[in-house]
Amino acid sequence: MGLSKDQIRQWLTRVPHPEGGDLVARGCVVGVAACDQHASIKLSLVSGPKDPDPSPETMQSLARKVEQVVKAAAMASGEEQVVLGVEFINHAGKTVARFGAGEPPASEPRQAAQPTQQASASGIDGVRHIIAVGAGKGGVGKSTVSVNLAVGLARQGHAVGLLDGDIYGPSLPTMLGLDALDQTVLDGALQPFHVHGVKAVTMGKLVDPEKPLIWRGPMAHGAFTQLTERTSWGELDYLVIDLPPGTGDVPLTMAQSLKLTGAVIVCTPQKVAQDDAVRAAKMFQQLGVEVLGVVENMSFFIGDDGKEYDIFGRGGAEKMAQRLGLPFLGSVPINMALRKNSDSGDPLGNFDPAAAGGPALPKALETLVRNLEGQVNLASLKQGKSRPSLTVR
Repeated sequence: MGLSKDQIRQWLTRVPHPEGGDLVARGCVVGVAACDQHASIKLSLVSGPKDPDPSPETMQSLARKVEQVVKAAAMASGEEQVVLGVEFINHAGKTVARFGAGEPPASEPRQAAQPTQQASASGIDGVRHIIAVGAGKGGVGKSTVSVNLAVGLARQGHAVGLLDGDIYGPSLPTMLGLDALDQTVLDGALQPFHVHGVKAVTMGKLVDPEKPLIWRGPMAHGAFTQLTERTSWGELDYLVIDLPPGTGDVPLTMAQSLKLTGAVIVCTPQKVAQDDAVRAAKMFQQLGVEVLGVVENMSFFIGDDGKEYDIFGRGGAEKMAQRLGLPFLGSVPINMALRKNSDSGDPLGNFDPAAAGGPALPKALETLVRNLEGQVNLASLKQGKSRPSLTVR
């Protein structure tokens, strides 16, 4: 059914004002917007031009209370996947802080907008949304997340492409089961493989699979450009790009040449992975690419006995996302079935409880896909790529 403004205003009466009463009774709720499962709330904690702006800590604490109350109330009413943004304004109506939907915490100073690598980038004809999947370090399951996001989006009825941009260590030939297939070229354009409901292209099918690619920056730049510009993608709702780890030449080339809807950061729960993931997030933001959210991969291990084991310390990536003010898209567990399906090139098996070792993995992946769709819709609204729908009942 979606959210309504009246609902949200009623729920905000449950949020206490720092000085007593509730936000609605104190006249702090300046505006509420709602569209499907997306909501935006505008608050003001000042009553006159001489009142000082509230501290960043006060705004951050209040934004968290608003989020907790609204999401809990929405869940109780049957709306589980709510995307919420909270904005604070001063007496003149100027925004002083935003929280949620990928905005930085108020404690981080805002700088004047500067031209970014995205300013001169262009899209790909026929492709609505381009999403990069990156990570600060290798071995966190970035390719696993990319493949399952692409397949999951295709299962939702979208036309999806998957580009293996990890030119140094392409994983798609194995994870999609492409070993027996040959790459074809028609009229000078690469023809994507049609597998598991997605169109896929990978450098792994263009070079000797056992030959290392010892390339300098310009060669990597050229290879990535060839994959993006000389592939016959056709009409796509989503193009998912699996990037190499780190903050090197390929992400920079991508940001300069492709207009992205946003990026997804993959991280495992450990502190050492979080440190590198923070660098990746800052890189995308510096390049002018919106971070759609963080995925905690290998969040926990599901044994054959059905028990869950927090091998790496579940929740670490989620806390990192909260600290950076980034959306958290979800946690993906690991089990024997995920490893088997990935090695055998059967990603669709991860969405089938009978082939995925139970319902936990399919449920986690479906939640991840739904949350990503929500963040893409929100990013598109902000970027002017789409308009909200209005349903009259």
